Formats: sequence, C-alpha cells, structure tokens
Amino acid sequence: MDNEQRLKDLERRRLRGARLLGNGTRAAEVARQTGVSRQTVMRWERALKENGLESLQRAEVFGRPRRLSAQQIQELGALLKAGSLAAGYATEIWTLPRIAQLIHRHFQLQLSQSSVWRTLRHMGWSVQRPARQARERDERAVQAWKKKRWPQLKK
Repeated sequence: MDNEQRLKDLERRRLRGARLLGNGTRAAEVARQTGVSRQTVMRWERALKENGLESLQRAEVFGRPRRLSAQQIQELGALLKAGSLAAGYATEIWTLPRIAQLIHRHFQLQLSQSSVWRTLRHMGWSVQRPARQARERDERAVQAWKKKRWPQLKK
C-alpha cells in the first residue's frame, strides 16, 4: 500500500470515529470498532469539541518545510548532473558530504548528511556505487583468459 492510500485510510478511520462519537457511542466502543486506543479516541473527541470535524481531516502538508525551494532543488539537480569534477572535486564521485558542501557554497545553507539524503530522495535520486575494478586491469587480457584458460580450468 502506498503512502497516499495509507493516509486516506487513516483519515477515513478518524472520520468514522467522529461519526460514532457524534452518535453517542462511548470512547471504548469507538476504539474497539476503529482499531485504535482509547487515548486516541479521546484525542479525537477533544479535537472535535475544540475545532470541529475539520480537525480530523488530513493535513495537506506534513512535517517541517523544506529548506531548499523548488527552484533551488532544480538548480541543485543541474549542478549534480554537471558532475563533481565541474564542481571542483578530484574524482567523479558524489558523496553526501560533498553534496552538503556544494549546497553550502551555492545556497548558503548548512544541511546535515541525513537532510541531504532526504533531499536527494525527494529529487528521485538513488545510491549509485561505482563498479570496483583494478586500475591496472587489461580488458583484452581478461577476455583472452576467459576464452582460452577458463575452459581448460573448468574441465
């Protein structure tokens, strides 16, 4: 089940609980029917009394706001696509500390590595690990070995 569906289901459960409370059902019975604790039902009841039914509806935005704006996130994507060599690093590998430094240099924002990770996930980026190969590797010699020597060893 995706996150959006889960949030809709939770909202449906809260609204069902509100209907039951509105019909005079006791908190313990509402808790049993909706599959939540009595304390949760009492919290719903208090929210209904203070702010009405809207207080049990799902909020559109959760959590702390992002520190990078949508435009800054697009700029960051372009900077990352240009590569770490273009950003002044010695190798073509992006690491979380490097990306945090890039963000600090370009946007004057200090982000923790976990915040950088969440930002990259939000952008649709994932971990990419380079394939490990010896620098001295000779591809032609490897292919020749696979064709000639490997079949002999296999027997």
